[in-house]
Amino acid sequence: MSFAEPRPSLPEALLAELPLQLPAEQRAALEAAYATPARAYHNIGHVAEVLRHYLDVAAGPGWRQPREVALAVLYHDAIYEAGRRDNEARSAVLAREHIVRWLADAGLDADRVAELIELTARHGAIAADQVDEETRLFLDGDMAILGAEPAVFDAYDRGIASEYRGHVPGPLFRLNRRRFLKGLLKRERIFLSDYYHARYDAAARNNLRRAITTKR
Repeated sequence: MSFAEPRPSLPEALLAELPLQLPAEQRAALEAAYATPARAYHNIGHVAEVLRHYLDVAAGPGWRQPREVALAVLYHDAIYEAGRRDNEARSAVLAREHIVRWLADAGLDADRVAELIELTARHGAIAADQVDEETRLFLDGDMAILGAEPAVFDAYDRGIASEYRGHVPGPLFRLNRRRFLKGLLKRERIFLSDYYHARYDAAARNNLRRAITTKR
């Protein structure tokens, strides 16, 4: 007899610190979304890490719409298929559907949740003066992995490559990936907010330089 491995779940300790509670059915549906298809990076572990950054900001600069940002963090990669250009839009739609189904009486700004999620499709192409400070902090939290410890960054880089394997030809993936990383490195500011810039810019530049010059 074989037993299926338990589905990865969001850490209870993190969920307990959020400014809203997800009904059990909503949480199960969200975790199921992140489990399909199997992912090497854009999975529930990534969400948990971005939630940690969310809580760091909550304890520091703070959030203007903390519940909406928390939901955007939870749903921003809920639908993800490597190589597709509509992942963020589809994730935003799912967030709206779940808000209507389970949080209709919570007084949430679903448009704001969807807007934040959809903006994650434009990482590396948004200038700081194009968005407000809350949006800058949200987007930077999703990209904070760039400034992680080298081993953690390398695992992220391998995870992205693994997700695209079988979806995009290897040479094309490597070309586009290097172009994206070079584009980030050339930016005057990798991170849009002062909060993340001060904490992660130097480490992110070191990681990006190493990734660009490493033979893949």
